[in-house]
Amino acid sequence: MLGFISARQAGLEDPLRLRRAESTRRVLSLELNKDKDVQRIHGSGINTLDIEPVENRYMLSGGSDGVIVLYDLENLSRDPCYTCKAVCSVGSFVLLWLCRRSHPDVHKFSVETVQWYPHDTGMFTSSSFDKTLKIWDTNTLQPADVFNFEGTVYSHHISSIATRHCLIAVGTKNPKVQLCDLKSGSCSHILQGHKQEILAVSWSPRYEYILATASADSRVKLWDVRRASACLLTLDQYNGEKSKASSEAVNTAHNGRVNGLCFTNDGLHLLTIGTDDRMRLWNSSSGKNTLVNYGKVCNESRKGLKFTVSHGCSPEFVFVPYSSTVAIYTIYSGDLITMLRGHYSSVDCCVFQPYLQELYSSGRDGNILAWVPSLRKPEPDDTSEKLPNPHQLNPAYEDAWSSSDDDG
Repeated sequence: MLGFISARQAGLEDPLRLRRAESTRRVLSLELNKDKDVQRIHGSGINTLDIEPVENRYMLSGGSDGVIVLYDLENLSRDPCYTCKAVCSVGSFVLLWLCRRSHPDVHKFSVETVQWYPHDTGMFTSSSFDKTLKIWDTNTLQPADVFNFEGTVYSHHISSIATRHCLIAVGTKNPKVQLCDLKSGSCSHILQGHKQEILAVSWSPRYEYILATASADSRVKLWDVRRASACLLTLDQYNGEKSKASSEAVNTAHNGRVNGLCFTNDGLHLLTIGTDDRMRLWNSSSGKNTLVNYGKVCNESRKGLKFTVSHGCSPEFVFVPYSSTVAIYTIYSGDLITMLRGHYSSVDCCVFQPYLQELYSSGRDGNILAWVPSLRKPEPDDTSEKLPNPHQLNPAYEDAWSSSDDDG
């Protein structure tokens, strides 16, 4: 650590190298934080989490009970043991059961996806099995707009980088991908190509018009929403080898339902998860399967599965719900690093906080668990060891003078 700091001060190292090294160390040492609890509000399983990207302080959760809860993750009490309190909720537990059929603002069925508006904490979105997508004003907790669909809504996503459009991609029981325009308040157009329901959608973090969609028809498609024939690629797990020998050239990404999508932070690769218990890494430009072997990735979910990736590490990691645990893999080599154990039932979603390298997970047990980096343990001789001579740290500290100069 001292060597990194000294080299950075001397201008001999990239300033980001120290940050990458420490970020990587923190991810590799993630453990269940026994001193930090998240207040339990949901009466049943939690399907989705999202941390706002502006301050990385507030977190949303959406549950099978139709409730949406907003938490403050900051420890304002400064006590070592504390609980992250719920700031507010849409459909409190009591209100939910009394008024779930009549209250206009409460989702009537399970909330499948929540997402903050990427540029402002004054707005967030939610979608539900009640066939609606709602745009919420955070200050009033009132819906500013509501989009209604013919089928169950499984997933939605807003681009984090878009400056020339305000489209929300929505995956429903209908095989057509819906694109809703926040500016006009209506569905602008649809994307046709899938044969069954759309279980996951994700905008590219690199190109604002590129969208990835995953379906129960075993296919993953990449779209350019500006084009008339919008489909750019249908990902093929065999990279075209099997279709050459087959009379029917049907490209499938998995041998089962595909219910999870996640781009890497640079947008150059796409991770997918299917009910065939496989996770695959794709080149998002060419559509090629990189053939990274992650082994068996247990996936029992019949709905969308929310997983996430690290940020600023070397190598980068992916955090995947794996039965009642969260598995951590290296993205580009496929190595299983560790399994985070603490939930009592299946985990359905996890979200990464990049500022502090913390991970939050939730599932059918109704708990939200915080995984934080363990404190660096002092070496046995730390108390007696003196600081190293700065001359030994870096050649830049060497002086050019000699003792002969003093004699003159």
